[in-house]
Amino acid sequence: MTPQNLRINGALSLMNGSLEDCDLFISDGHFVPSGGAVHEIDLSGYWVLPGIIDLHGDGFERHIRPRPSAPFEKRAALQSADTELASQGVTTAWFAQSWSWEGGARAPDEAVALLDARRQIAHRLMTDIRIQLRFETHMPHDHAALMGVVRDYHLDYIVFNNHLPEALELAASKPARFAAWALQNGHLPEDLLKKVHQAHEAGPEIPTFLTSLAADLRLAGVMMGSHDDPDAETRAFYRGIGATICEFPTSLAAANAARAANEPVLMGAPNIVRGGSQSGNIAAMELVEEGLCDALISDYYIPALAQAAWEIADMRALSFAHAWEMISTRPAQIMGLSDRGSLLPGQRADLVVMNPKTRRVEATLVQGQIAFASLQAAYRLLQAPLPYALAAQ
Repeated sequence: MTPQNLRINGALSLMNGSLEDCDLFISDGHFVPSGGAVHEIDLSGYWVLPGIIDLHGDGFERHIRPRPSAPFEKRAALQSADTELASQGVTTAWFAQSWSWEGGARAPDEAVALLDARRQIAHRLMTDIRIQLRFETHMPHDHAALMGVVRDYHLDYIVFNNHLPEALELAASKPARFAAWALQNGHLPEDLLKKVHQAHEAGPEIPTFLTSLAADLRLAGVMMGSHDDPDAETRAFYRGIGATICEFPTSLAAANAARAANEPVLMGAPNIVRGGSQSGNIAAMELVEEGLCDALISDYYIPALAQAAWEIADMRALSFAHAWEMISTRPAQIMGLSDRGSLLPGQRADLVVMNPKTRRVEATLVQGQIAFASLQAAYRLLQAPLPYALAAQ
């Protein structure tokens, strides 16, 4: 059990948009107002920050398929990914799993298998891992199947993708790469090309289909977004059906359109760390500097989240405190998670212990329990009877 009362002192804590010298009190897995602590932890020299909340990451795929042709058992892979999350300061994460006509690792059956594996081991996870389904738009016959999965697994977040233009362009101009993609998904190139053309032929019915599907998702309480919006017109369509989260807009026009409508814009943290998009799209730092990016997400590389906060501060686009809020406080607000995202009384005691000299996450607590600890922070934390995290709730 968590100690009845715990006091963390000596650290600078991120409170109300700045790093402040104040003590934190934890009781029964939550931050509480100051009052008679029984156990004290001295974290002098450290910064205490809200736990990272990652709204979209597919880095977990490396745990399932470290090589495309070498899949591993999903439950063990999820536990391995859970450990990686904790070591990087992530306390809540949505794993982005595709539901696509592409097949292979992105087939609907694979999505259901991942959801089932997550359900089976939920009690063993240290962090709060959820599943975001990335639904390929040109699948008009999957309405009932998708809604059944939403109900059965209590899904709360779906993002609409349309990779069909990319697939058509690849097939036409880069047949060798298209063939490699087909083989990676277990298809002969001609079979995948047939799937691409079948999806393309469904084009005229897709707007009506998505409008109907989105209406049912709204009734089920599912948050919705769109992925890789290329322009303001695309963002307007998704806005119209209730998909109000704008993930990875590929143009300034799309980001501006989302901002004008007060819709959150999410960009990849690796884009920040690497100094640009690996696919040649708009640079995330440009959107941050223009005030057009609300939150950062891990995309394909979990460690990039904390690294991006430091990079933004180094570039003086924002203070470190405000940059960190882009990976903690703001994501919680976007998803309506009123119980986490800050160190204020009443919130879950999800926190990161950061060494500002080395810029290294030395400890992560989830609901007041140790999910990860290393170096000097581990020594200090273990002076108090803090238990190890056994489950995310």
